[in-house]
Amino acid sequence: MAQSDNIAIVFDEAELKAVRDAISVLNRILLPKLKTLSSDDRHELPKMGDKSVAFVTKSFEYGGKHADLRPPYLDMQAFAIDVEAVRILRDLEQLLTPVMAALGDSLLLSGSEAYQAALVFYNAVKNAVKLRLPGAQAIYDDLSARFPGFAGAAKAATARA
Repeated sequence: MAQSDNIAIVFDEAELKAVRDAISVLNRILLPKLKTLSSDDRHELPKMGDKSVAFVTKSFEYGGKHADLRPPYLDMQAFAIDVEAVRILRDLEQLLTPVMAALGDSLLLSGSEAYQAALVFYNAVKNAVKLRLPGAQAIYDDLSARFPGFAGAAKAATARA
């Protein structure tokens, strides 16, 4: 089985520090302003999609210009804060979405390649056990105990108990 090599991400220390510093800035400035919702909260809230943005913006504009049509309990200052937050958060999300998508895909690809390489090594160790090479059995026992979903894992765990 040939080893895949579709991705090779390497950071020097300065690059990694810069990325971590940028994330620290997001965690320090952005994260405290954000809210985390439960799945129930997300399900129950009315959603504002792309078409709703124009509706919300026009409603805000009309509400500001036509006080006679605006109910007294509608807080226009809170409305303004929410409309501006939507504008800013949508912009930030659009900036971060390509990075998050590429980060997820790169993690998936790197993980897949690392897992495939581990399988290549594991199979080589299994062959070394068959050939009775010194030290191979201990490595095989250790790896097979961690190998997901295989009967060998249960067997190795039972042997240790």
